[in-house]
Amino acid sequence: MPRIIPIDMKRILIAFYAVLLVAVVEAQPQSTNLIPAPAEYSVRSGSISSNKMAGLHEKVRISEKALLRRLEGRKLADWQLKSAYWMELGKKGVKIVAADEEGVFYARQTLKMMASLDSTVSCCTILDWPRFRYRGVMLDESRHFQGKDFVKKQLEMMALLKMNRFHFHLVDNPGWRLQIDAYPRLTKLTAWRPEAFFWDWEKNQIGGAFVEEGTSEAYGGYYTKQDIADILAFASERHIEVIPEIEMPGHNYETRAAYPELACSLPNGGKDPWELCPGKESTFEFLEKVLLEVFDMFPSQYIHIGGDEARKNNWQLCADCQAKMKAEGLKGVEELQSYMIRRMERFAHKHGKRIIGWDEILQGGLAPDATVMSWHGIEAGLKAVKEGHDVIFTPTHYFYLDYHQDSAQFRPVGRLVSLEKVYSFEPMAESISEADAHHVLGIQGCLWTEHVQDAWHAEMMLYPRVFAIAETGWSQAENKKSSTAEGKAKDWQDFERRASVLSEVARKWGYTVYPCR
Repeated sequence: MPRIIPIDMKRILIAFYAVLLVAVVEAQPQSTNLIPAPAEYSVRSGSISSNKMAGLHEKVRISEKALLRRLEGRKLADWQLKSAYWMELGKKGVKIVAADEEGVFYARQTLKMMASLDSTVSCCTILDWPRFRYRGVMLDESRHFQGKDFVKKQLEMMALLKMNRFHFHLVDNPGWRLQIDAYPRLTKLTAWRPEAFFWDWEKNQIGGAFVEEGTSEAYGGYYTKQDIADILAFASERHIEVIPEIEMPGHNYETRAAYPELACSLPNGGKDPWELCPGKESTFEFLEKVLLEVFDMFPSQYIHIGGDEARKNNWQLCADCQAKMKAEGLKGVEELQSYMIRRMERFAHKHGKRIIGWDEILQGGLAPDATVMSWHGIEAGLKAVKEGHDVIFTPTHYFYLDYHQDSAQFRPVGRLVSLEKVYSFEPMAESISEADAHHVLGIQGCLWTEHVQDAWHAEMMLYPRVFAIAETGWSQAENKKSSTAEGKAKDWQDFERRASVLSEVARKWGYTVYPCR
């Protein structure tokens, strides 16, 4: 005979199971507007008005053991553990557990983004850590100079997106942008030009490329050592490493204009207008003095030495280059460039630095400890990984942000690199073995500014595409990959939705953001 339960008890049981069902549902991963997407996110009971989040009581515990308990056996590298955090957001406050101050910072950036994206924020628990150690953006300041305030503004957005490397492209043919006391003409002359727009300068450069500082209506500018100190302090507070680039041996029209004795001497009595001469000891003296000041300014682990697109045409004609090749037993101009890169790497090591170069530094033999920035595609990067070198992927057809987002865009150039195209890139190619995977340091978006003169235009090219680079660099692969085309489409659609939300918020903050859709 069935047992009869009083009606009040039935109501109690129904209520209990209803609460249990809600708790189970809320414990499952739910949709969030966060970019980059956290490794693990689950909602809890309740919500908080975003305008009250700043006043929440915050309890922070910095303890590697406590964080490891919450990771429950998940294996993280030391650099991942340093950035990882566990966070519990409730109506009365927020709890943060991290192994390092860096993890606490990223937890707070998550809170800041949550409060910015939604008027009401769900109570939640987040366990999060980065996928790649290098998550970068490059800004070309040689073609068009934006200045300190613009750079700080982009660093602020990078920090919110949990990006941690700012590649500062400071010198190139149309302008030298960094104070160097040993060589004052680099900024007194070649930081200034008569034409503002790069392509106007490019067309008229021979015979009148630069003008002296103080010339009426001169276009340009440069970073003083105090400017750099201010930028570095701002970046350090946001756990961003600033990596300067000093080009060599190519992209040195401006250096040759300031100090023509550093160019190759040609049989007809002329000077090579483009490259530094790798055959002259005076070239190495110049570079070493410049780098010593750069090392003093920038505490970064890395120095970027360029190494790309050196024309090398005149090295065969230059007596100094030929003498250097003979003395060093070099078989050709490719090996002469490799000699130069290896020599500069030894100098960098002597001062506690490592070098990064564009993938042309593979030509003629790669310097032993050099890191390759693979830009032509991914093939050079894959080759470097197999040879045991660290690699940063920045392939032109995915991560070159000077390329247009659609044909209707202002000054469209290059191939189409849409937001969806940027989002689709997967750094870990199937050919990379598990044993070699640690050589893939990460990814970087590059904004070259030949066609980008104004600050608003630069931001339009950066955003929202940098949002996608941030997601790929930080978020775990399984949060982005799907085995079916339908699943991949849903992944993209969810990201596009989140990017649209963040774009609207960024516009309110004063950023120029290109439409997502």
